[in-house]
Amino acid sequence: MPKTNVTLKIDSQLLKELKVLAAQRDTSISAMLTAALEEAVRRDAGYEHAKRRSLANMRKGFDFAGRPLSREEIYDR
Repeated sequence: MPKTNVTLKIDSQLLKELKVLAAQRDTSISAMLTAALEEAVRRDAGYEHAKRRSLANMRKGFDFAGRPLSREEIYDR
């Protein structure tokens, strides 16, 4: 996939710490940011999928053995 350059403004102290962290991990700041952003996108896509599935289930409704449960049945322990 083709890459695109992005300009980013961050605190200078954070940049220093990122450089050290990237060096310790034997990687680049760009690779670290790419991995973090990919994870954020994956997490959001998973959330959206679960949300759509849950909403579809709620629209469909649930089968409670053909009749509503009584208060006693709901809270029976």
